Amino acid sequence: MYLTIKETADFLSMPESHVKALIGQKKIRALFDGEQYLINKEQFNRHFDHVEEVKRMIEEWRNEPIPEDPDIKDED
Repeated sequence: MYLTIKETADFLSMPESHVKALIGQKKIRALFDGEQYLINKEQFNRHFDHVEEVKRMIEEWRNEPIPEDPDIKDED
């Protein structure tokens, strides 16, 4: 499914000018049909899936207990 710049801005909750800038920087892939840019919505779904996976991995890493180091000496 293809979205216009306005629909993409609404979908991503950002201003249209920022979406246009990202298209210009080639951070968002878009097709120009002669009148307007069309953006494939699927590229964002994969991005959001990847972001969620990275968040999950970071949370697992943060919850991992710190192993005790046998070389640490008590200085008391």
